[in-house]
Amino acid sequence: MTEKPNLSFWKLWNLSFGFFGVQIAYALQSSQVSRIFSTIGADPHDLSYFWILPPLMGLIVQPIVGAASDRTWNRLGRRLPYLVVGALIAIVVMCFLPNAGSLGLGVSQAIIFGLVMLMFLDTSINMAMQPFKMLVGDFVNERQKGLAYSIQSFLCNAGSVVGYIAPIVLALFLSNTAPSGEVPPTVTWSFYLGAAILLLCVIYTFAKVKEMPPHEYAAYHGIKVETQEESKKEKINMVALLIKAPKVFWTVGLVQFFCWAAFLYMWTYSTDAIASHAFGAPSIEEVTGVTVNGKPYDDKYLFNGSTMLIAEGRQALAGINVDGQTFEVGTVVVEGDTLISGGAPVYVNGIAKISPDGASLAEAGNIIVADGREIMVENSAETVSALSQVKSGDRLLLAHIAKDPDGTGSYVLEQTTELPVIADGDDISLNYKTVLNAASKEYQDAGDWNGVLLAIQAIAAVVWAVVLSQFRSRKLGYSLSLMIGAIGFASVYFINSPALLSISYALVGCAWAAILAMPFTILTNALSGNHIGTYLGLFNCTICISQIVAALCGGLLLSCFPVGANGAPQTVMMLVVSGILLAVGSLFVWNICETFGSRKA
Repeated sequence: MTEKPNLSFWKLWNLSFGFFGVQIAYALQSSQVSRIFSTIGADPHDLSYFWILPPLMGLIVQPIVGAASDRTWNRLGRRLPYLVVGALIAIVVMCFLPNAGSLGLGVSQAIIFGLVMLMFLDTSINMAMQPFKMLVGDFVNERQKGLAYSIQSFLCNAGSVVGYIAPIVLALFLSNTAPSGEVPPTVTWSFYLGAAILLLCVIYTFAKVKEMPPHEYAAYHGIKVETQEESKKEKINMVALLIKAPKVFWTVGLVQFFCWAAFLYMWTYSTDAIASHAFGAPSIEEVTGVTVNGKPYDDKYLFNGSTMLIAEGRQALAGINVDGQTFEVGTVVVEGDTLISGGAPVYVNGIAKISPDGASLAEAGNIIVADGREIMVENSAETVSALSQVKSGDRLLLAHIAKDPDGTGSYVLEQTTELPVIADGDDISLNYKTVLNAASKEYQDAGDWNGVLLAIQAIAAVVWAVVLSQFRSRKLGYSLSLMIGAIGFASVYFINSPALLSISYALVGCAWAAILAMPFTILTNALSGNHIGTYLGLFNCTICISQIVAALCGGLLLSCFPVGANGAPQTVMMLVVSGILLAVGSLFVWNICETFGSRKA
């Protein structure tokens, strides 16, 4: 087997430069997707479940891409064709995902649309990311792999910084708030910018990287030169490859399991945790349905005939009552302040100026302007909710609805289910849940600051990667890094200052540096031959399985913790769970047995 020559710094740089663009997309996904779903109207207990499909797709796609790239030889190259396909899909999806709440869909449909887009985005990003890891294995000798993966780690973290800070930088020029249910322009344009940079990085990679022909690759890797037809005929038995996998494959994979579960919880809950814990984002009570005689009927939308009772978790307004006389009104102005508009309470940053249910509008002697007509209040004036208008014999309808896309604010029934006939004396009560107000300025500011903190994490990872390369024992450096990250996650619980949280996330960055560099350096040193791509694809399944298990357990774990002082779920506890997971992973590092090819280290 011919030994691979040393490569110049710039050749090593060019092999991984495209990772910069891919990582911008990945950073936007990890920092903004939960914010997008929360803004649309998702329940915090459901956030982790949205991350199940992406790794499930990765579990299927990544080994196939790895195996297929091992057998691909064409004019575009061996690994690069998969970069093109993955990157192009990611670019298209990045233009659609942040608009999930702006397409005239109902909350349920918008969440489903966003979930499908997330699935394609995560799969395509991983598909575009894989070739860069494989190119290092193809081109770089064992002496330079540490440097090559350090360069890749630097570019990865540089891309992360750009993706993380994009929303707060764009907030200097664009609005950081939007109508309820819609994503702010700062987030939307961050995704557009990331898509454009990813496209440029793909073009650069094709201009600078030329993959070696089959005979040259075979000489460097000690394998038989195969024709395209022979390569296509070869059947890859992944089960057999797993059985033959070196022990390091499984021991590093076990560490990966705990590490990626920890970071999935960070990406899922970090925005909510920071918003509640450090920014004091207000909570709101959402109406989820009604209970009739002890039986709950839960949904975000309820109708009584043609009258809306509950809309998007908010109690609807029937009108106002002035001195015992009820008026159906579209607009109510008191002392120059518009309290009711369009037949519904006016909301500011997601909080109603006045309750739809029996709230006092004005004191005696004041004047109310209702639909342009002045009404003197002699005794009392109060709002009347639609639900309070339910009489004997009326039927409640449980319905899914969608806003009319023409922007008139009208609603279209999609499906309805009749509830029992309501009779006199029946016990009717509203069902509530308390969540953070994702439309509030505090929440959206926290979303931007979360990006800054993740950028600090990425910068710290770049610095720590230099320190990490100086450790003589990889296992010591790997284990220590994860334990430092565990301390960083746990410390978030004790810190209420947005500025001081930068220390916590810098410590987390030490773990991130090790997670990016160490596993693939250790694994590729133990691999040789014709199936490097297949093994790397299978190895990525350790990440996918970890994320699937973590996503399935996320909502259940969150429900085990008591709610916070504001009544909303205490998501900061999920970052403490992340710290525990990293600490366990650091202990399993010492179970790794490094090998180089067929030789033990």
